[in-house]
Amino acid sequence: MTGTTLITGADGYLGRRIAAELLNSGDDALLLAVRAADSGELAAKRDLLAAELGPSAAGRTSVVPADLRDDDAFDPVDPEAVTRIVHAAAVTRFNVDRDTARRVNVEGTVRVAEFARRCRNLRRFALLSTLYAAGRRSGIVKEERHDDAGFVNHYEWSKWAAEEHVLDACADLPLSVLRLPTVIADDDGGRVTQYNAYHNTLKLYYYGLLSLVPGDEGTPLHFATAHFTTAAVIRLLDPAAPEGIYHVCPDPSHNATLGRLIDTIFEVYERDERFRRRRLLRPVYCTRASFDDLVEVAEHLKGGPIHESLGSVSPFAHQLYLPKEFRNDALRSVWEGYAAPDPVDLFQATSEYLVASRWGREEGVPR
Repeated sequence: MTGTTLITGADGYLGRRIAAELLNSGDDALLLAVRAADSGELAAKRDLLAAELGPSAAGRTSVVPADLRDDDAFDPVDPEAVTRIVHAAAVTRFNVDRDTARRVNVEGTVRVAEFARRCRNLRRFALLSTLYAAGRRSGIVKEERHDDAGFVNHYEWSKWAAEEHVLDACADLPLSVLRLPTVIADDDGGRVTQYNAYHNTLKLYYYGLLSLVPGDEGTPLHFATAHFTTAAVIRLLDPAAPEGIYHVCPDPSHNATLGRLIDTIFEVYERDERFRRRRLLRPVYCTRASFDDLVEVAEHLKGGPIHESLGSVSPFAHQLYLPKEFRNDALRSVWEGYAAPDPVDLFQATSEYLVASRWGREEGVPR
């Protein structure tokens, strides 16, 4: 059975990949919703998506403007035609301010949910969320609805609040909440084309701008590749996949720890001649109280490298003191035999790519 899949944030890092995989794996037409300030930006995004998706997109895709901050965001879209919705649009920065997080991630999701209720032929509504909607809880985290455990930053709060809204407002719709991990590479080869807080933190260590590690060595880390994450989303959009809440992450037994990450990246760094010439020591772990004290002192040194370095790490640092084990039983029941990237191999491959490319500044890095 064919239909039309609406993807919000379709020009984003994961949105483009989901669109490409849907084109390859099915017959659905795609409505690619993007934010555009004017006709010129809309045309540029149409060209970008046409180049990204290739010839297979011809005749099967339409790019439509949709600013989720506006009440009329979906006016150009016929709800009768839409059979699936993938809500991928979001601000995903850990340091996003609360007002932006509310307007885009929470109120934007409210508007998508309102539109979903008008789609009488809807077969699946997939909300892309984050593992860290779990907030400040620690221990085993199941694929179930969360209560408010407090949050480390506004991004986490906003994604939890978005989940809460759709779980209430769309309880009678074919809804799936897909909680995604932090994506640190395109694929197992370690290539990076989208940089985030993870890559920026590794850069601080490489250049000696951060000499401490906030967090406990044994804290599990939950990372994946865009390839794995996209494949999981496609699998969970299949009509045969039950509705519900899914942790889109490798099995807990595959997770590495913060200590293993630090050891792995510095093993890579110490093979690099330019890094060795700086004679940098490995960073030391610090308690949460010590880290908070240092951040407070750095606030009085605004404009300096210490303030800037800590300012980029502090929005997520407290999570590194809150060990979590994300269960993915629901995902594994749907996706038997899935192949998740080995985390230590991924740490190594990604670090090697970052060092060789100087964080994307040098072209021609083979992968």
